[in-house]
Amino acid sequence: MVNNSTPETGFVLHCSIMICVLAFIYFISMFGNLLVIMVIILNPQLHAPMYIYIGTLAVIDLANSSILIPKMLSVILLGSSVVPYAACVLQIFLFLHVEEMESFLLAFMAFDRYVAVVYPLQYPSAITNKKVGIGILVSNIFGIFFKSHILIVVSELSFCRTNILPFCFCDYATMVHVSCTEEFKYLIPLSAAVVVFGVFPLIFILTSYTRIAIEALRISSAGGKSKVFSTCVTHLLVVGLFYFPVALFYILPAAGVKISTETHNIIFILANAVPAMMNPIIYSFRNKEINKSIHRLFIRSRSTLLRMK
Repeated sequence: MVNNSTPETGFVLHCSIMICVLAFIYFISMFGNLLVIMVIILNPQLHAPMYIYIGTLAVIDLANSSILIPKMLSVILLGSSVVPYAACVLQIFLFLHVEEMESFLLAFMAFDRYVAVVYPLQYPSAITNKKVGIGILVSNIFGIFFKSHILIVVSELSFCRTNILPFCFCDYATMVHVSCTEEFKYLIPLSAAVVVFGVFPLIFILTSYTRIAIEALRISSAGGKSKVFSTCVTHLLVVGLFYFPVALFYILPAAGVKISTETHNIIFILANAVPAMMNPIIYSFRNKEINKSIHRLFIRSRSTLLRMK
């Protein structure tokens, strides 16, 4: 499909991923994240900074999955591969935003644990619910402002060769590559976003957990060390699930490694949909308070059903 300018009808997505896998990932992600959000809201004991972060992460994961997977499923099931131009640009903007917010949120969580372990006496005054809320709000505003110029850049692109995107989703870099105005300057905004919202937070996260590990080794009691390392391992699992597949998605093509479209799509799913599915599972099993709250919720629900019978 060839167009001489910005495609009025939209972009055509190419998708070849198993339906059952996508549907399973989306169902588990929706159920798990909604469950985590529910138990945090219903349990007043969980109205604390760290659990606000975990609840916000669940909201981000819900948004991430909902931005991507329903459209992928419609492409496969209904054959509706054409995406209107405005909808494609909106998906790019929203996807970049939730990715950047998750990166910032993981950095906030690392800082929370850093203060809790290294400066435990200052923690109650340094990390409060109000400060957590302000930090999340400001990072959202900053992220939207930082990415607003991408909308202007996209509007400058014209598509005289093709409007077929070889993936299950609308991707900014791919849109630039298939345009007839492909220039390096159009990739600068994406590169800047990767550095500001990806590289810098990752360096901060690794530095924080390194400092936490050093401080934990100084703790004399075995129980204290075990508690600190257990918390750190939980968060590092979430960080690894987020950063490692994303790094593969961007580094492999940049390094000149040729991979098929299907493999690229699979890596993308692993990088974005799988963490959204796994994060609530990790916190449900490894966080004792969330685990207990989920058990109490199901026991209460079961008791209610038995009384109704």
